[in-house]
Amino acid sequence: MVDLKLAVLISGRGSNLQALIDACSRGDFPAGIVLVISNKPDAQGLARARTAKIPALTIDRRDHGDREAFDEALSQTISAHDADLVCLAGFMAILGNKFVARWRGRLINIHPSLLPAYPGLDTHARAIAAGESTAGCTVHHVTAEVDSGPIILQETVPVEPDDTEETLGLRVLAVEHRLYPQAVRLIAEEGSKRPAL
Repeated sequence: MVDLKLAVLISGRGSNLQALIDACSRGDFPAGIVLVISNKPDAQGLARARTAKIPALTIDRRDHGDREAFDEALSQTISAHDADLVCLAGFMAILGNKFVARWRGRLINIHPSLLPAYPGLDTHARAIAAGESTAGCTVHHVTAEVDSGPIILQETVPVEPDDTEETLGLRVLAVEHRLYPQAVRLIAEEGSKRPAL
């Protein structure tokens, strides 16, 4: 089995990053994290990475003239660490088309809804307001259109009658922590079955 080298991009507390760190620490998991990048210098997830002795750094959008320069700095740093797959884990910055095209097929995201329903923000509040009986999360390939790339894995979570945005969000997050490593494993195992070029 080929070890897939992951770069994980975060903006906040890094709970999905931690799920990936925990998965990668198991001997039978076919991937490892080579780099964590945050666009926020105070992101709690940076400390999680450093605790796990994973290279972690900040690339702040404000330090770059425009989005293209920011994207290029991200791309060069990921390439320098020889990453095979870029995992967005609560990365709250829109990536430009050039970045997405460069990493196409090697760029994934986890989103807290059953895509194509409820792309974007406030997914749990919107699902509750619409009277949905199920919510969930989706791991998908990233394309130029936000939250619209091909789906890798999805899992449903029931919406309870007394759910708030917070209670539903916590239950969905627990599923995210299980689903994201499953998707990475699937990609790694599928890649190992491809014939060498």
